[in-house]
Amino acid sequence: GTGHPYFSTDTGVVLRAVELECDEILLAKAIDGVYDSDPKKNPNAKKYDTIRIQDVVDQRLGVIDLPASVICMENHMPLAIFSLNEENGISNALKGIINGTRVTAD
Repeated sequence: GTGHPYFSTDTGVVLRAVELECDEILLAKAIDGVYDSDPKKNPNAKKYDTIRIQDVVDQRLGVIDLPASVICMENHMPLAIFSLNEENGISNALKGIINGTRVTAD
C-alpha cells in the first residue's frame, strides 16, 4: 500500500499515473475485469466490457478503492482492468489487447 489508512496500492498507482500524465492505467488484478456483482459469490455475475468510473463508484462495484476511483474521475484517467493470472496478460495489455474491462473517465 501507500502506508496510509484507506489508501491501497490502487491509489498509489493512480496517483503516479496522474503525476506522469499517463494516457491510461493498465491495472492487473486477481479478477479479470469489472462485474455487476462478485463472481465468486454469484455464478451469473455479468462482466462489463466497458463501464464508466462514475458507475463503478455509484454501484459500489469495489474493483478499485474509492480514493483511487475519485482521483481517476477528477483527472479523467481511464483504466484497463485485466487478470494478473491471464497468460500473456501484461504483454497483451501493453499491445492494447485487453481481455478484461475498460473503465472510462467520462
